[in-house]
Amino acid sequence: MEIQMWRSILEPYALAVDELKVKFEHIREAYRKDGLYSPIELVDGRVKSISSILEKAQKKHISLDDIETQIDDIAGIRIICQFIEDIYIVADLIRKRADMKIVEELDYVKNTKASGYRSYHMVIKYRIETIHGPKDIFCEIQIRTLAMNFWATIEHSLQYKYKQNMPETLRTRLLKAAEAIVVLDREMSLVRGEIMDAQNSFTVKSNVVADILNNIQNLYKVANKREVVKIQDEFFKIYQEGDYDALTQFAKELDIISEGYRAQSLG
Repeated sequence: MEIQMWRSILEPYALAVDELKVKFEHIREAYRKDGLYSPIELVDGRVKSISSILEKAQKKHISLDDIETQIDDIAGIRIICQFIEDIYIVADLIRKRADMKIVEELDYVKNTKASGYRSYHMVIKYRIETIHGPKDIFCEIQIRTLAMNFWATIEHSLQYKYKQNMPETLRTRLLKAAEAIVVLDREMSLVRGEIMDAQNSFTVKSNVVADILNNIQNLYKVANKREVVKIQDEFFKIYQEGDYDALTQFAKELDIISEGYRAQSLG
C-alpha cells in the first residue's frame, strides 16, 4: 500500500484522537472549575504507527483491506487517574455519553493479566465529520492509575527491546514490581478522602485567587489607579496571612466593586 494511501486512511483517526482528547480534557477542567475533585488527572492519545498496524495485522492474520474493521486500537486514548476508584467513575462517564458508543469493555484491573499488566480497556465507536461525510471510528480507551501507567510504560519498552522474548529473570522482577503497584494503589485508596479534600481546598483557593486577580486587572482599565493599587495591596496582605475566609469575603466585595464599574461603563 502506498504511503499516500496510508495517510488518507490514518487522517480520520488522528482527527478522532484530537477531538476525544479535547473532550476528556474539558471534563477534567469542568470538575476543577466547579471546585470539584476530577477523576481524570491526565489525558494522552496517539494513532498507531504504520509499522505497528502491519505487525498486528500479520500476527492476527488480518488482510490490509480489513484493518479498519478488524483492528480496533488504531486510535488510542489513555486516561490517567490518581486512584483505582476513579477508573470506574471515568468508565461510567464514558458509558453515559451519547457521542461514544461502547463496543467492548475489558477489566484488567480486577482481572490482572499473567504478566502483571493492569488497566481498564474500553473500545468505543466514535463518529467524526470529514470532508467526505461522517465516518465511524473505532478507538480504544485505556484507563489506569499513575502507578499502573508507570509499570505498563516500562513493560512495553522492555517487550519492544526483547521482541516478546524477555529473559525470565527480568519477567519475574516485573511481576514483583506489578505486585508492589497493587499494594501502592490500595494504600493510596485508603487515604483517598484526605487527599481529595486537600486537593479540593487547593483548587477552590486557586479559583478564588484567579477571580480576584482578573477583577483587579480589569479595574486598572476603568478605575482610579491609586484606588486599584490600594485594593491590590489589601489583597496581597490577606493572601500572605493565609486567611481563606477573609480572602473569600474580599473576593465577594471586589465582585461588587467590579460590577459597579461595569454598570457605569454600560450606562
